[in-house]
Amino acid sequence: MTTPSASLPLAGIRVLEFTHMVMGPTCGMILADLGAEVIKVEPPGGDKTRKLPGLGIGFFRSFNRNKKSVVIDIATEEGRATAAELAGQCDVVLENFRPGLMASFGLDHETLSAKYPKLIYVTHKGFLPGPYENRLALDEVVQMMGGLSYMTGPVGRPLRAGTSVNDIMGGMFGAIGVLAALRERERTGRGQEVQSALFENCVFLSSQHMQQFAMTGEPPPPMPSRVSAWSVYDVFTLAEGEQLFIGAVSDKQFLTLCRVIEAPELAADPALANNALRVAVRPALLAKLGEILKHHRIEDLAPKLEAAGIPYAPIMRPDQLVNDPHLKASGGLVPMECDDGEMTDVVLLPLLMGGRRPGVRHALPAVGQHTDEILAGLPSHVPA
Repeated sequence: MTTPSASLPLAGIRVLEFTHMVMGPTCGMILADLGAEVIKVEPPGGDKTRKLPGLGIGFFRSFNRNKKSVVIDIATEEGRATAAELAGQCDVVLENFRPGLMASFGLDHETLSAKYPKLIYVTHKGFLPGPYENRLALDEVVQMMGGLSYMTGPVGRPLRAGTSVNDIMGGMFGAIGVLAALRERERTGRGQEVQSALFENCVFLSSQHMQQFAMTGEPPPPMPSRVSAWSVYDVFTLAEGEQLFIGAVSDKQFLTLCRVIEAPELAADPALANNALRVAVRPALLAKLGEILKHHRIEDLAPKLEAAGIPYAPIMRPDQLVNDPHLKASGGLVPMECDDGEMTDVVLLPLLMGGRRPGVRHALPAVGQHTDEILAGLPSHVPA
């Protein structure tokens, strides 16, 4: 069921978005899903993100719903003047271009805020101000710099996460900054600049491991080499080569797991009487569990684990999630009309607000679909 814009929390907020790829569009999509009118400025021919191949092919569809598309060529003097005038009719401006580009166009925070002091201006950057601020950044770059790749891969083989975690979370933090700035503007009557950055976002993700070092004096090992706090907390290979993660994180859960997999000898073993003892012999215990579990079929074992309250998870691929029964039943996957008329299911924000799920209200915009509508509201606009 589509939620009307007027009933959403950001109804009446107008956002002008100069973004591409993932980070900036994510911020704009969050605000749009929550009810803001988000106007995406695209260059002539459209945002190049629309036509990315390979792993980037889904970017535009995933992060640009509920927006309006306006084509303005900000590389021209006329286009820059139009964009600046449109910014004056908005509450928020978003951008995520390379350092200095918006300033060269006169569309930076300093220039626009001098004329429109209530404007909230969000810059999505690679780095916050400091020695690195003029470097170009990518999600992969900051994952390497921010500790995430080291902690993800095995020793000597840093591995980036399998999705654009920093780009997406950077957009989320940008949206959080917008919400805080809007609240502050209610008190002060003034806007402000908000900066969200990939590197600092990644370091925030790694902060628990930084504190681990601060408290122990020992560098934390990568996750594949970690010393687990729990004895049973691993991926097991079951019958027919299928894999299942199982986590028994208490003595009670361990005993329950032994009952479910019919291994009373493990439950009765005094050397396995508590978690500390089990962690001390973890490799041998996991080998024994592996021998038992390889005879269980996942479709038989999973319902038993669920009924017994044992944490477990099949190893799902993204292509399998498009038919996930929970996502469909909970309203997390809903249809959206694309810019080419094709229909696709999209993943909504992981939010439930007052029993409602902010959803898809508009089809994915075609390039420049709303140009005439939006520009007609500018005082300087002269109808063709």
